[in-house]
Amino acid sequence: MMMRLVRSLVSVRFGALLRKEFEQIRRDRRLTLSLIVPPLLQLLLFSVVLNATVSDLRLGVIDDSRTPQSRDLVASLTESRSFRLAGYYYGVNTLGDAISRGEIDAGLNIPRDFARDLERGKPVTVQFLLNAMNANTATIARSYAQGVIRTWNEDLAGSGLHARFSQVAASPGGQGQVLMTRAFLFNPGLINSWFVVTGILGLLIILNGSIVASAAMVKEREAGTIEQLVMSPATTSEIIVAKIAPLFLLLLLMVILATVFMKLAFDVPFNGNLLVVFFGASLCILSGIALGTVIATFSKSAQQAQLTSFFVNPLLTTASGAVTPAEAVPHWLQPLVFINPIRHFSVIARSNMIKGTGFAALWPDFLMLGLFTLMLVVLSVWRFRKMLS
Repeated sequence: MMMRLVRSLVSVRFGALLRKEFEQIRRDRRLTLSLIVPPLLQLLLFSVVLNATVSDLRLGVIDDSRTPQSRDLVASLTESRSFRLAGYYYGVNTLGDAISRGEIDAGLNIPRDFARDLERGKPVTVQFLLNAMNANTATIARSYAQGVIRTWNEDLAGSGLHARFSQVAASPGGQGQVLMTRAFLFNPGLINSWFVVTGILGLLIILNGSIVASAAMVKEREAGTIEQLVMSPATTSEIIVAKIAPLFLLLLLMVILATVFMKLAFDVPFNGNLLVVFFGASLCILSGIALGTVIATFSKSAQQAQLTSFFVNPLLTTASGAVTPAEAVPHWLQPLVFINPIRHFSVIARSNMIKGTGFAALWPDFLMLGLFTLMLVVLSVWRFRKMLS
């Protein structure tokens, strides 16, 4: 059977089908542009929008002390670029109302006896108010404030002064002490865009592949060209391969351009072998095309195909770990994460590009990606044959 398929693929009949598909894509310039321009824009926008770094938070201050020490504390917070001074307030109620109205994101309340207690060697407590409507932003802002005040405390230690921030736990007393030194492996600069763009790449492959494949299939069915192909001497296998090949090459070109864009725009390191990434991308492309073909065979119009994709693609995106850690997905969705092609390609791209991991360590992800691709391709071929019959 394999030899028969190979002979059919090198036949003149298959060459004519392939030229017909490439000629149809060449006339449809919008299809070519949609596979090149939007993915690059999406990589750029997602890397910025999905960046977990929080900066320039608006800080309101109540400074009842009005001393050089209190002004130095405010300056330390605002010079960190995590906060910017939005104004001074004269009461906790006024400060709270400003936070509730969204005028500021955080508030600092410095007591009247701040400088005097520091000079007497007493611990001082300052109040830091946060708008916790967005819990993620509030948590990051609290960590920023803790780090700044911890550094400020260390600067005061040399002069014999001590301060205590209300959100920082006090260290236990005693003679022993444990010190920790940190080392960030593979991403010393903690550049968040490296994690985002390598995950978004697999997401774009699946989404664009499924949407374009389903749209092209439904468009041909509405135009009546599918029936004409059935009437031709070409076999079903030749028709399927001839339709997949042009989309596969266009999507592979999209992956190459996106990879170059990731290097130029975000300086993502290429520590591994890019052939490993492109092999995983090829499997991911076939998964996307097969998924789009399956959706098209269940749809009678372009609108119905888009509506079906709306229910399928967000589920794959949510359980992919492409933009958020896969461990954060709820336990009941973990089985979907295990079989998700976007998840496995994200692991392959991140591990190979950033860590330099080779095929020997990534073979479990390639195995799952290959099995899922094979299952989708077999299902799409079966559904396409059924549609032709």
